[in-house]
Amino acid sequence: MRTKIIAVVNQKGGCGKTTIAMQLAGAIGRRGQRVLVVDADSQGSATRWAASAQDGEKFPATVAGLAAAGARLHREVEKYVDIYDVILIDCPPGMDSLIPQSALLIADLALVPVIRSPLDLWSSSGIAQLIEHARVVNEDLQVLLVLNQWQANRILAKDSAEVVKTFGMPVANHHVADREVYRQCSMYGQTVHEMGPRAIAAVREIEALLSEIVAMLEPRAGELAEISTGNEA
Repeated sequence: MRTKIIAVVNQKGGCGKTTIAMQLAGAIGRRGQRVLVVDADSQGSATRWAASAQDGEKFPATVAGLAAAGARLHREVEKYVDIYDVILIDCPPGMDSLIPQSALLIADLALVPVIRSPLDLWSSSGIAQLIEHARVVNEDLQVLLVLNQWQANRILAKDSAEVVKTFGMPVANHHVADREVYRQCSMYGQTVHEMGPRAIAAVREIEALLSEIVAMLEPRAGELAEISTGNEA
């Protein structure tokens, strides 16, 4: 089975790349898949998240810090191919960072979290150029924008939806809402699946987003389809 690689990227910081990467990794791991999160950000947020697990609990995916690889990140990630079923790369922000460029060279999917503020969305718009550059080498690279910290009842939500259309890239049908439980997960080294009844809505969001990602990859990666068949919490 060929390893599936998802690069979680955005040139804008604070858009929730680590949150999306860790939540998806946990959801996939619960399906019995071998999952690796590559922490490619020098801040090490994903590494600290996994290390925060308490009371003998263990984060349901392996996390490896590879920020030092820089522009050779794709070479380092290739060492884990065939060891893991799915690899998620949590990329750092920044136009000048070579790491996202390297990650996109080997990714099957560029997953781009964006938040609802039009100013933040405009700051994120340069990601389209980065992806097009990567497609010169990686012709099969797919892309999906994910609206994060979403509040549908806010006026800005409608404005943001209009701005996103100008990116010229597919937008996920399922959004990730602005919920306190997502922030709490990093404190306990867990995902929403382990946070009990208060996280039911969040679990459904993550599972729905994961199913949408599976559907995108399925034509080339049918093995991932089994992930979406698990029971929702």
